[in-house]
Amino acid sequence: MINKIPLILIVDDNQMNLKVLGTILMEENYEIILAGNGKEAVHEAKTNHPDIILMDVMMPEMNGLEATKILKKDDETKNIPVIFITAIGEESTEEEGFRIGAADYINKPVRGPIVRARVKAHLELHNQKKYLEQKVLERTEELKKKNEELEETRFEIIKRLGKAAEFKDNETGNHILRMSRISAIMAKGLGLTKAECDLILQASPMHDIGKIGIPDNILLKKGRLDTDEWAIMQSHVYVGAEILKGNNSKLLNTAVEIVLTHHERWDGNGYPKGIKGEQIPLFGRICAVADVFDALTSKRPYKEAWPVAKAVSQIRNEKGKHFQPELVDVFIENLPEIIEISNHFSD
Repeated sequence: MINKIPLILIVDDNQMNLKVLGTILMEENYEIILAGNGKEAVHEAKTNHPDIILMDVMMPEMNGLEATKILKKDDETKNIPVIFITAIGEESTEEEGFRIGAADYINKPVRGPIVRARVKAHLELHNQKKYLEQKVLERTEELKKKNEELEETRFEIIKRLGKAAEFKDNETGNHILRMSRISAIMAKGLGLTKAECDLILQASPMHDIGKIGIPDNILLKKGRLDTDEWAIMQSHVYVGAEILKGNNSKLLNTAVEIVLTHHERWDGNGYPKGIKGEQIPLFGRICAVADVFDALTSKRPYKEAWPVAKAVSQIRNEKGKHFQPELVDVFIENLPEIIEISNHFSD
């Protein structure tokens, strides 16, 4: 709990009242500072951050109500308890005081035992509130840290699942590192929020997880697939969705969306459903560009890696056909960073 000597600000334009209240409270070993009007009170409160304020209501220049309104609007002083000192019978003033945030009232003429008891009670409440706020803050930071650790662990598991699929496909896990980062670069270039960019970065590594369920004789075939084999190959999107679905996680649900839609085409000639245009979820459209570019520039069982220039030309040629035109523009605009990613995580 809080162990420092409480600091009390007493505000009154009458020197005798200041002396009386100061004498009463000094018996409790409080530290005292004084102010002669509301304007001085605001200055002292913002400068010294007292634990409690005893505020006269009727004062020249700025009265207690006006000063309290200012203090309650300031984040640094809004939580300081204010006890008004007022004459008996000023009910309307009391109502106004409580409305703007006063903690209590003490009627004049003040009596020592009443003043000390009220101040002690409100100091204890104030300290307890600060203690609880600190505990809440500490607990929040602790939960935030644990959540970050959980997210890091989840992301690491996701990357490893993606790598498992890539290794089965006779590739290195660097494909998912490149593809996911290219997707995030494009998302940022499109103006998506940081949270959305992080989400596609973390979800896209699972785009081909379903290849785990495709027989090796089809997955690793070096020649052209026949009609039946191609149908089996296309089924990897449903296998992937089956692996990932059934969880309330936004990350995994987004991954399912990407798994099911990153092979769709803007013109409707993709798979598995042949949806087109903006029927395809945005993340699926983004990942389609990133996945094709990296596939073109990577060596596969059935082909050699294409030069970057040739792959970029192919992306341009598919504008409005395979890919959304705006996404091709974003891809080209961010090409230097995309090439840097490709080189950094090269096989």
